[in-house]
Amino acid sequence: MIRTVVLDVGETLTRDDRYWASWADWIGVPRHTLSALVGAVVVAGQDNADAMRLLRPGIDIGAEYAAREAAGRGERLDEADLYEDVRPALAALRADGVRVIVAGNQSSRMGDLLRALDLPADMVVTSAEWGVAKPERAFFERVLEVSGAPARETLYVGDHPQNDVFPAAGAGLRTAHLRRGPWGHWWADDPEVRAAADWSIDSLRELPEILKKAPV
Repeated sequence: MIRTVVLDVGETLTRDDRYWASWADWIGVPRHTLSALVGAVVVAGQDNADAMRLLRPGIDIGAEYAAREAAGRGERLDEADLYEDVRPALAALRADGVRVIVAGNQSSRMGDLLRALDLPADMVVTSAEWGVAKPERAFFERVLEVSGAPARETLYVGDHPQNDVFPAAGAGLRTAHLRRGPWGHWWADDPEVRAAADWSIDSLRELPEILKKAPV
């Protein structure tokens, strides 16, 4: 049985529209140009940040992030950024006695913003707060430290094969690949992703029923 569900953040719980739009505005390019290049790096299996490097070779993303924050144009998050299935799905899992954890590759600032939304979750934590990021195995070791359940009774849910499905499965966790966002849609039917994921889902609303049917 699955006792704990751990969820990624970007394009699992939250839409990335605002994130990429704000970066396009900051580096001074049309929003559709950056969006198109994000799609291109997704298809190539590269990191999302490579889209900005194509537009601004040599860009120091960490320095630019700090400059945005200093200018009052940093990360923002509110209810409109959540996918509509997030609250009902997480609430249903908790009602069934499942421990719910949110853990993704985000900044400390985003951790504060997520916690301010008061999601139906037992814990919200980010890679910056842990000091280790996906796909590093140490990230998933930290997941298991807070899970309260063995690896085979912990399910990691995410849209990204390289950051979510493959490393979580490699650490012994159960996995669900979510068809959502550029990564989720493009890689949804890839044979290797399908083979690595215990479940392939189109909505978080599927999780409570999946867990009820999951083999013990």
